[in-house]
Amino acid sequence: MTAVDSRASTGIAARPARTVRQVLGGYVALTKPRIIELLLVTTVPTMLLAEGGIPSWRLVAATLVGGALAAGSANTLNCYLDRDIDQVMHRTERRPLATGLVSPREALVLGAVLGAVSVAWLWVTTGPLPALLALAAIAFYVVVYTMALKRRTPQNIVWGGAAGCMPVLIGWSAVTGSLSWAPLVLFAIIFFWTPPHYWPLSLRFRDDYAAARVPMLPVVAGPVTVARQIVAYSWVMVGVSLLLWPVAGTTPAYAVVAALLGAAFLREAHLLLRRARSGADLAGRAMRLFHGSITYLTLLFVAVGVDPLLPF
Repeated sequence: MTAVDSRASTGIAARPARTVRQVLGGYVALTKPRIIELLLVTTVPTMLLAEGGIPSWRLVAATLVGGALAAGSANTLNCYLDRDIDQVMHRTERRPLATGLVSPREALVLGAVLGAVSVAWLWVTTGPLPALLALAAIAFYVVVYTMALKRRTPQNIVWGGAAGCMPVLIGWSAVTGSLSWAPLVLFAIIFFWTPPHYWPLSLRFRDDYAAARVPMLPVVAGPVTVARQIVAYSWVMVGVSLLLWPVAGTTPAYAVVAALLGAAFLREAHLLLRRARSGADLAGRAMRLFHGSITYLTLLFVAVGVDPLLPF
């Protein structure tokens, strides 16, 4: 019996004594706030671009609340379904379900309630389309990524990452009531960004994923192959980011920023490939690219949000 099987057979770690503060902290941790922050960073600039200026602060606030609830629902249900492998991986062994701070039943109820509230909230405050897109995002992340792909294919993060692209569609539709090519380009930027963002992290924690029998690309392929894939997706991502200029009618200022940020990202990706070919340890360089990818996406979407406010 493997480590995953033995831990799964006992269900969950014995629940420690809990205070109300600890339980509430555990509930918050299940929603993965840092991931929610990154998702919301893409929502506000998208709404500015859709409005061509500054939209109603009430609409922005309502969209952010609904989006945060939807993301929290998806993340909590992901933790519920992955509680067995979270116990095995050192990176996740302190999560509330893995330690027993929160029970599986509590996590399941929390995830379901957050999902229902998010969809109802968005429907009432922003309209049916954002609400349905939020529901689709939750379903895709939980069913397609967590249940169907994550433990079966090294392409899990490629297709599963589509759920993380949905906030731009939600933000755009909240402003306009519809979708167009511009939000689809924004969707594609995040879609092609996700593999070169996540694969460096899974390179760093390859042994964790291998122990949990999760076939992330670095588990089933060598470092050079992984680095080549990161470089390939990075080039496509940068190309798509420049496509927003003609599609959305952004100013040349956005194009310059996108090009500079893209060049910096590509440099880091190629340095990772060079290091992989040399046979050197990749941990430090991989984490540098991982953290740099967050900075890249944040600054790129700051440029997206500022561009409609420029006086030219």
